[in-house]
Amino acid sequence: MPGVDGGTGSADAPHIPDKMFYKISDAVSIAGVEAHVLRYWETEFDELRPRKSQSGRRQYSRQDIENILEIKSLLYEEGFSISGAKKRLQKRKGVADGRDALIETLRHTKKGLKEILAILEV
Repeated sequence: MPGVDGGTGSADAPHIPDKMFYKISDAVSIAGVEAHVLRYWETEFDELRPRKSQSGRRQYSRQDIENILEIKSLLYEEGFSISGAKKRLQKRKGVADGRDALIETLRHTKKGLKEILAILEV
């Protein structure tokens, strides 16, 4: 997500500490939303699925934190409804998936061209 990179983005982007996992209290502190809001978002957004520790406590990944910040931005700053935010996130995911497929196609094409060049140089 642009601007949410642990401090090298925009001046108003929250700093995300470098950790393997974040407790719900960490996520609350970083995102500036209440814990019950995060728990609700977990039921609404497939992109937000923290793992659970053996004791049942939520463990958020850095990607989860970035998703929380994106969801917060869509809902609170851009004014999307829950439904609208879901659609926007799915659209962004589709664009990213398409970009990844294009990159893979270009890599394959490059490999093929290198093979042709090697044949021509012989």
